[in-house]
This record gives sequence, structure tokens and C-alpha cells, in this order.
Amino acid sequence: MKYTRILLKLSGESLSGSGNHGISPKVLEDYSREIIEVARKGCEVSVVMGGGNIFRGLSGTESGFDRVKGDQMGMLATVINSLALEGTINRLGGKAKVFTSIRMEPVGELYNSSKVKDAMKEGIVCLIAGGTGNPFFTTDTAAALRAVETGADLLLKGTRVDGVYTADPEKDPDATRFKGITFEEAISRQLKVMDSTAFTMCRENNMPIIVFDMNRPGNLMKVVEGKEIGTLISI
Repeated sequence: MKYTRILLKLSGESLSGSGNHGISPKVLEDYSREIIEVARKGCEVSVVMGGGNIFRGLSGTESGFDRVKGDQMGMLATVINSLALEGTINRLGGKAKVFTSIRMEPVGELYNSSKVKDAMKEGIVCLIAGGTGNPFFTTDTAAALRAVETGADLLLKGTRVDGVYTADPEKDPDATRFKGITFEEAISRQLKVMDSTAFTMCRENNMPIIVFDMNRPGNLMKVVEGKEIGTLISI
């Protein structure tokens, strides 16, 4: 196994499956089985979830919500998704625990990087919820921050497509996939994979990112084993 500690970033929208909102029980189980499999192989796993399937703070401002309140609602949405994933992983025989960026016991334990690292060493999948705990920051930035704090070997972004493309492959049939790309090029091309704050944090801390198709069974294990899956973004 090439990577022994990873942080997996999953979007909230991915949990909704073919729907636009809510949580798909099938997707939840599929993701949980993939995560359990790599954890049982000895890979230490933490997960940062988005919340867009329930509420997206930025779009909420368009509906009249204050940006700070909207982002706080989005943070709570990520906690709901993380609790759903925790429950499913535990039900399927794995071990998972929710940590939250803001205090909300007994829903989850307050995030502390040392406690998360200790839990991962015990084979517990750590679900780090609530974003950064601050408004105006995306869950991509939260994922980058937590990956650096917990000493992950790399940050994995699970998406619906098999990597980073020159354009949106769902809209442009001529889009081509990158096998590898630098942070500088990703930023200069304004590729909408992660926001620039997340890219900058990963670049400054030499935290590589692999963008891959999480919906293809077995892909998560292949990435952890070091096989050429998706797109590697690095210095």
C-alpha cells in the first residue's frame, strides 16, 4: 500500500445520488464499503464532507440569508452528512467517529488534530464535520486544512468524473483529462476542481491532491495502492 494516511473529501451532492437533494441510502452504503475496505487494509482514513445536498451557504444568500448565517447552516449540513456516514460505516462493521469543528456534544467530539490522529491509529475512520468552523471558507479549504493538520500523505477528492479536465467533460465533449498537473497550472487555468484557497494551502504545505471517480467501485483502493487513477495535482 503506497499511502498509509489519507484525507478523503466528498461533496454533499455526491451523497444524493441521481437526486438533487437528500441522501441516497445506496450511495451511502457504497461509499461506506469502499472506506471500510481501505481502513481494514491498514490505511488511516479521515473524511471531510460537503453539505450541498442539504444546504449551500453561498447560494442561500441569493435567497435572502445573511452570508454568515447561511454558512453556519451549511456547516450543520455537513454534520448531518457525517452522522449518516458514521452510522452506516458502524452498521456495516467498520469503526467511525464524528468530530466537529464547533462544540456540539453529544453529536460529535470537538475536533482536535491529536485526538483524530490517535483515533486513526486505532483503525477508526474520523469524520471531520462543520467545515473550518468559520464562515466564508469552503469545505474544500477545510479538507486542505485538516489534511495538513493530521499529517495525511495526500488529499483525495472523490467526484463524479475520473479526474481533472481542460473543461467540464459533462458539457464539453472535446475536454481532455490531465494525468498530472501542477498547482500553479491548475490555478492559472482557473480549473474548478477546488477553490484557490484550498489549492494555495496544499501547494504551500506540499500536500498532493488526487481527483478521482469515487462512484466507480474499487477506485478508492486503487488510489491508496498507488495505481494511476484520476489526476495528480502537485508541486
